[in-house]
Amino acid sequence: MSSLFKAKIHSAGYELGKPIIQNIHFSIEPGELIGLIGPNGAGKSTTIKSILGLMAEMDGEIVFQDNIQYSYVPERPLFYDELTLWEHLDFLAQVEGLDDVSYKEQANELLKTYKLAEHAHEFPNTYSKGMQQKAMLILSFITNPSVYIIDEPFIGLDPNAMKLLLESIEEKRSRGAGILMSTHVLDTAEKVCDRFLLIHQGVLAAQGTLDEIREQCQLPKGSLYDCFHSIAEGTDDE
Repeated sequence: MSSLFKAKIHSAGYELGKPIIQNIHFSIEPGELIGLIGPNGAGKSTTIKSILGLMAEMDGEIVFQDNIQYSYVPERPLFYDELTLWEHLDFLAQVEGLDDVSYKEQANELLKTYKLAEHAHEFPNTYSKGMQQKAMLILSFITNPSVYIIDEPFIGLDPNAMKLLLESIEEKRSRGAGILMSTHVLDTAEKVCDRFLLIHQGVLAAQGTLDEIREQCQLPKGSLYDCFHSIAEGTDDE
């Protein structure tokens, strides 16, 4: 089966001639969870914005499989001020042309799972940070896309909500969805991701499975944290 999407980013930035990231090439396969790893300022957000077509200057190409849908969950939740969560769901369902019966059934199930059913007719901008994050996840899941691009999903989530998210991600993968997840939570990423993209100073410093990255770092038993810091320190010394 062909890749869900391929990214070939030769360079990207906000101003012509001032690239923030360079030579970042990768693909996502059906059912695959890829961890996008790097410190603040490394280029993770620029990579995601390049995929979404939001960078002013981008040399390269982003190719999605024909007729594919994708969903983006930003690090900072965004909502319409005058819409309740249920109205957000109704609006999204209308835009995407979702079947009314199955959409409402799925929406009610997601609201129950993420413990937001009692708050569905409230304004998300009045929610706590964790509730807002869960609301964004529900909105992304409702359309059942083939690709999910998730930026720092664990921020604001308590352990129970993190467990629910990971279970939801596993369910999406089981039906063939591909997921690109940017995160600082390296111990969790190490346990759940199939492959990793390690970005440092705007370049793809390493990519592959944990074993492949261990081999590149010459740390046969190193954790993802150990490998990342080895790569970062090696790059900084150059």
